[in-house]
Amino acid sequence: MAKTSQLARYAKKAKLVKKYAAKRAALKAAGDWDGLQKLPRNSSPVRLKNRCAITGRSRGYIRTFGVSRMLFRELAREGKIPGVKKASW
Repeated sequence: MAKTSQLARYAKKAKLVKKYAAKRAALKAAGDWDGLQKLPRNSSPVRLKNRCAITGRSRGYIRTFGVSRMLFRELAREGKIPGVKKASW
């Protein structure tokens, strides 16, 4: 499990990205680069790092399912992810 401070920081960044998304899009369309510079740094979606929705782990993230590789394996083995089952041949 990730530190609670890291999870809080991620949530704060995600909130800022959502808040300024429309404004950023408008400034980009207008080509107002100076206006973009004045917005908070963390309002840029590039600064978000994908994290596991349950554990908060940042490495080994599987984008399709939104969880880390270890948690994905556990959930798939338990049959909690629809359409995914353990391969056997």
